[in-house]
Amino acid sequence: MTASAYEAAVLDFRRRKDEHFAAGRGPVDPAAFAGLSYFPPDEAWAFTVLLDPLPQADAGAEWTLETNTGETRTMTRIGQVQLPLPHGERTLLVFAPLGEDRPERVFIPFRDATSGEATYGAGRYLDAPLDRQLGGDGALVRVDFNLAYHPYCAYGDGWTCPLPPRENWLPDAVTAGERLS
Repeated sequence: MTASAYEAAVLDFRRRKDEHFAAGRGPVDPAAFAGLSYFPPDEAWAFTVLLDPLPQADAGAEWTLETNTGETRTMTRIGQVQLPLPHGERTLLVFAPLGEDRPERVFIPFRDATSGEATYGAGRYLDAPLDRQLGGDGALVRVDFNLAYHPYCAYGDGWTCPLPPRENWLPDAVTAGERLS
């Protein structure tokens, strides 16, 4: 995909999300909604990497995530990804809903050096598509930080949101995706 085609696709995704929220199908009052804020699209923050699955003995391991309300959420940890970020390679844990043996998308909650400054303090989320064309347990994951978003609890009370585990706290600033106004 050319840089301009990539940017157009990211901007279209963001436009559709704003329309969704403005129509009252999100966590904000549509009457007061003026659109979300984002870092400029930058394809350097998009990676297609190999999902490093858990060893067979640990496959389907349950993982408990804390939430902003003190409750817990249990998910399936399906593996991890190694990302070639600008300040060095980093590893993030990858999750799926309980009971999904072969999910089409995975959940990657993370914090980074922008958390609490330019982005929501508790962190952001990525929903990353899996490509299983490798066969067997192998899969590629499209980790695109330009699509990183704030959890609903960033917009107001009344939402229970999983918090990124300490393993997914990045020391680097991820200047891509949704940001605070």
